[in-house]
Amino acid sequence: MSERRSFADLGVIPPIVEALAQAGITEPFPIQTLAIPIAIAGTDLIGQARTGTGKTLAFGVSLLQRITVPGDEDHQDGSPQALVMCPTRELALQVTQDLIEASTVRKARILTVYGGVGYEPQLDALTAGVDVVVGTPGRLLDLVQRRSLVLSNVKVLVLDEADEMLDLGFLPDVETLIARTPKSRQTMLFSATMPAAIVSLARTHLNQAVNVRAETRDSHLTVPDTAQYVYQAHDLDKPAMVGKILQADGRGRTIIFTRTKRSAQRLSDELHDGGFKATAIHGDLSQVVREKALKRFRDGRADVLVATDVAARGIDIDDVTHVINYECPDNELTYVHRIGRTGRAGAKGVAVTLVDWPDITRWKLINKALDLNLPEPAETYSTSPHLLSDLGIPEGVKPWLQEPQPRDPKPRDSKPGEKKHRSESQAEKPAKRPRQQRSRRRLRNHQEVGPGKTA
Repeated sequence: MSERRSFADLGVIPPIVEALAQAGITEPFPIQTLAIPIAIAGTDLIGQARTGTGKTLAFGVSLLQRITVPGDEDHQDGSPQALVMCPTRELALQVTQDLIEASTVRKARILTVYGGVGYEPQLDALTAGVDVVVGTPGRLLDLVQRRSLVLSNVKVLVLDEADEMLDLGFLPDVETLIARTPKSRQTMLFSATMPAAIVSLARTHLNQAVNVRAETRDSHLTVPDTAQYVYQAHDLDKPAMVGKILQADGRGRTIIFTRTKRSAQRLSDELHDGGFKATAIHGDLSQVVREKALKRFRDGRADVLVATDVAARGIDIDDVTHVINYECPDNELTYVHRIGRTGRAGAKGVAVTLVDWPDITRWKLINKALDLNLPEPAETYSTSPHLLSDLGIPEGVKPWLQEPQPRDPKPRDSKPGEKKHRSESQAEKPAKRPRQQRSRRRLRNHQEVGPGKTA
């Protein structure tokens, strides 16, 4: 058995080792052991490892070591020395948190930039001077075009979760941002998968890059410490199934992924009404509301997070014990990234996927691509004995902690041209005057003719 190594053994300087130790991080994971010595030397790097295995510190530790910070003799206050690009706001915030944790002793100035919030705090921080900028491509490019963000002094450039940036259509923005950085920079690209477009990007912008892979080529993309269960489920029975899964023995923080924003909000509301501490994040919510929901989840005030795939890459929270795919993912990469939210950093996890009848073919393609040996999901209902035994759900448990109360329907304004209820339409019409009270006027040769009138 190989001897365990420490971060100091990898060449990490004492201030960073001390900061990591204060956070309880003393032993590097495989991707960190392989990547850090190469990255510290300034070599371009392509890192590939399963999600949840410590890629952030693999580039973060070396990045912090290669820049200068206030207090260093050769530190020059001004534009950023390191740039980290992330596909989502949530991931950018998480990367920032990890970098701050690793720099508590060395005190690097780190700024997160992303859309959906005001420019002023970001502009003020850039004016005051920062050492590291972490952000999403859209807002980064916007700040560059405003001439508020200068990239001419960047020493280290990191593309985190590069395949997700490709999926979200950020590649043109990424290319533009890379072109604004010096050619002498060090470039590191980290990703769980390597599609052809990402390989092409690496060949274009990386110089004699070293490929680092934290597992053998025949390893599964999914984390082996995550137990995976797949059930064929009816859409109307899914809320009851989820309610019972949330009462399984040992169930801690849980993330439920849905395909649509409406489905995420509806399920979150149902679970909340059923007595569970549930919250939701999806694209219809403002960034402020999404951050509050994530904070509630991190703080433990909510232990169920219902999310669309916008959050699949950006959530790195300890003690997520269960991930539930409320619908079958679109492809194997989405499946990998979703269930990678549990079983992180060597912990055990449970992933449950509910597959509708029309999605069986899609699931078979995912199963074949990942070699999961789960081609035929068992037909399952909330009352099925094997659901209870598989997941450790107590016998006799009800789907809800409390009986959900029906929500009062909101009054609906009538749309233009919509027929109203008969009594309502009649009430709005002015009352007709009695027939005998109407004035009757007739004209003949422009002379009024009526009762008591002569022609």
